Amino acid sequence: MDRKQFLTRSLQAAAGALVAGPALLNATSCASAQAPVITDAKGAPSPVGPLTFAQPPLPYPYAALEPSIDALTMEIHYSKHHAAYVKNVNEAIAAEGIAAADEAAFFAGISKLSAKARNNGGGAWNHNFFWAVMGPGGTGAPEGKVLDALNGAFGSFDKFKEVFADAAMKRFGSGWAWLVEQNGKLVIGSTPNQDNPLMDLSDLKGKPLLALDVWEHAYYLKYQNKRNEYVANWWQVVNWSEVAKRMA
Repeated sequence: MDRKQFLTRSLQAAAGALVAGPALLNATSCASAQAPVITDAKGAPSPVGPLTFAQPPLPYPYAALEPSIDALTMEIHYSKHHAAYVKNVNEAIAAEGIAAADEAAFFAGISKLSAKARNNGGGAWNHNFFWAVMGPGGTGAPEGKVLDALNGAFGSFDKFKEVFADAAMKRFGSGWAWLVEQNGKLVIGSTPNQDNPLMDLSDLKGKPLLALDVWEHAYYLKYQNKRNEYVANWWQVVNWSEVAKRMA
């Protein structure tokens, strides 16, 4: 190889390095800009999902909860509102590359995620829970261990209803009223918007046992602004058997 060929090849190699340098830098930057990683309660990273939220079939016909909740409200609530939450949270998980082993891990790290993931993830999970703790043919009151637990925690079932209804009525705007198990005790509280007691940023934390949706879309067609009537009539469709399973 003569001097001219050597210089030519050296210049070509240098030019290649200048082009490859930024490309390698960009690749390294992309690799370091990792997706949010959700950790469990002990701080250990959860395995990569991808997690997918689902909308199971409604466990009863739209009209099954009448007259407490009318069929049209149920249809719109389930097929429009709930379906949108499920669609949107799954979009957020895919777009943001969210890694979570399950829904519990997702909520345990919700403070690290976007508003879209938080709001729609809560909406998807909360409604799945809500449909399950309701059902036709309700007695209006629990029996057995549920009744004993409520009597022990609140003095009487009537007092429990009073405290729960108060939480539902005092939740300003949109949100949920909850009965949760918290460190072995039954606690009543509420959360705003689509937050729930499984979220790491929630003021109310615990294992959900019962929930009431107090967003206006849950009752406005039938009750208009009379949330108190909606809450009072809702007791007739509570599925206390499901509450008992969750209390076990």
